[in-house]
Amino acid sequence: MNKPKPLISAILNLNLHPKPLFSNPIHLMALTQTRITHSDPPQNDAEDDVLCSNPEQTQEEQPSSHSLDETPSFFGSTGKYLTGVSRFERAWAHWTKLGRPKLIVAPMVDNSELPFRMLCRKYGAEAAYTPMLHSRIFNENPKYRSEEFTTCKEDRPLFVQFCANDPDILLEAARRVESHCDYVDINLGCPQRIARRGYYGAFLMDNLPLVKSLVEKLALNLNVPVSCKIRVFPKLEDTLKYAKMLEDAGCSLLAVHGRTRDEKDGKKFRADWNAIKAVKNELRIPVLANGNIRHMDDVRNCLEETGADGVLSAETLLENPALFAGFRTSNWVVDNEKDSIDGKLDQADLVVQYLKLCEKYPVPWRMIRSHVHKMLGDWFRVQPQVREELNAQSRLTFEFLYGLVDQLRELGVRVPLHQKDDASATGNLAEVIGI
Repeated sequence: MNKPKPLISAILNLNLHPKPLFSNPIHLMALTQTRITHSDPPQNDAEDDVLCSNPEQTQEEQPSSHSLDETPSFFGSTGKYLTGVSRFERAWAHWTKLGRPKLIVAPMVDNSELPFRMLCRKYGAEAAYTPMLHSRIFNENPKYRSEEFTTCKEDRPLFVQFCANDPDILLEAARRVESHCDYVDINLGCPQRIARRGYYGAFLMDNLPLVKSLVEKLALNLNVPVSCKIRVFPKLEDTLKYAKMLEDAGCSLLAVHGRTRDEKDGKKFRADWNAIKAVKNELRIPVLANGNIRHMDDVRNCLEETGADGVLSAETLLENPALFAGFRTSNWVVDNEKDSIDGKLDQADLVVQYLKLCEKYPVPWRMIRSHVHKMLGDWFRVQPQVREELNAQSRLTFEFLYGLVDQLRELGVRVPLHQKDDASATGNLAEVIGI
């Protein structure tokens, strides 16, 4: 067995080693008293909307439903933490109770689902967000609830994120999940056209009284704290006023994406860490930084420069779910960087692990298809005919996907993930993260 390199040794001391996985997923079926019967995927394009599998569960295996009265409250009676300085103390006490996680999976529509979260947790993620859930549809559609939100015992700490523009609808949705998470999060940062059409996400930045009412509604009525994820305004002073308003409304944790809502292309626009630092200095609640996190050097630099209490990564994790365990893709390894070594892990290995998790925790096939494309993108560029074979497959099966990985390997394709063999970097990371 190879001796761990210095950086990996530090990461292992951070409890970032692979963790045992809990095998019984909790669906919101238990809350809605609905179940989806087992069936083979249909033989058409609609197949991508059904679960990858749906093993039957016995009555004993079904998670019990939780009433609001049974929900444990770390904050005490509903809304009490809003009064006085104690609300800041309670916000920090809750964050401390969770272990003050610093390495966090960002919310990604259709991409931060349970199997992917569990894969990232295996490789060092200390907390994770669900995909953005649409609050109105979540309330109205039992199938949407049971397919789009699943969790398990080991899936903690967990942020459940909703988009909304109606406080009452948001509260109804939040109450359905509060016993299964550590924060209910409000998406105030989605910059996509669908958010503009639906009037949610970053487009609520034009209606701050509505935003305030969303936060207050949850903060006054939930037994778990409310968090928010935002983008910055073009002017720093507007961003600071916005962040302070959210804190005053009852937000207990704020994640700041350091780009404006018009800066959609993360490769073209670098996130503004100075703006995140200014928000951190302004507020009295935990603040997380989002943007420009491609490898562990970025984690260290971001924590140092912003003073944030943790970092979120999104797009890079899709390509490399092992990012938080010190692995990086070849495009982040400088050609003459002598301290980078083959990490004895590649994206095909991660795809196989992800597929096994999907067999354990069923999700819609469209999510699986997306992850396979993201993780094997570098490999497909070498053997594009294999990618075309995947694209032509209207009905996915696990047998086909495992075979796809075998086919790439038989063609001699291997793009290794790298580790940075640098003792000084290990020391700096340990100092920043606090080991």
